[in-house]
Amino acid sequence: MDREQSVQHFLDLLKKSRRGNFKIYIGMIAGVGKTYRMLQEAHDLLRSGIDVQVGYVETHGRTETEALVEGLPLIPRRRSFYKGKEVEEMDLQAILNIHPEVVIELAHTNIDGSKNEKRWQDVTDILEAGISVITAVNIQHLEGLNEDVQDITGIEIKERIPDSVLEQADEVVNIDLTADE
Repeated sequence: MDREQSVQHFLDLLKKSRRGNFKIYIGMIAGVGKTYRMLQEAHDLLRSGIDVQVGYVETHGRTETEALVEGLPLIPRRRSFYKGKEVEEMDLQAILNIHPEVVIELAHTNIDGSKNEKRWQDVTDILEAGISVITAVNIQHLEGLNEDVQDITGIEIKERIPDSVLEQADEVVNIDLTADE
């Protein structure tokens, strides 16, 4: 390895060591408790003195999940007009400016005009800024499984993330319930 490659290699190591940690809660379908467990962990981290803040979380109207959002610091959402409606989006720049130790977020497609097309790209930016991320995803959203899931269920899932996002995770926690639960 020549000197220039050696320097670049060392710079890459430094950058990697400054990168945030990435934890994904993964489950088979919506409603198995991924968001619930993620928010429980956020409360545990907060009680331990960690600066954890919610960048974006969707409770889907679940009362128990909504109750867990209470008491957690929330980074204000960015309001934008999209297709004639006011929508709230995760504010990537606010997260980068506030720079909490850990941010909680859930992935989806960003609206037109956002810095990144997809939220997983926002997560990459957050991690590269040295902020750890905890998120949740259903397996049908993984690009590599999308076709199989569609063949089994007959439902096309349009919101997808590359399998490489899962591969970047420092920790993956499988959350599932039995059929009876």
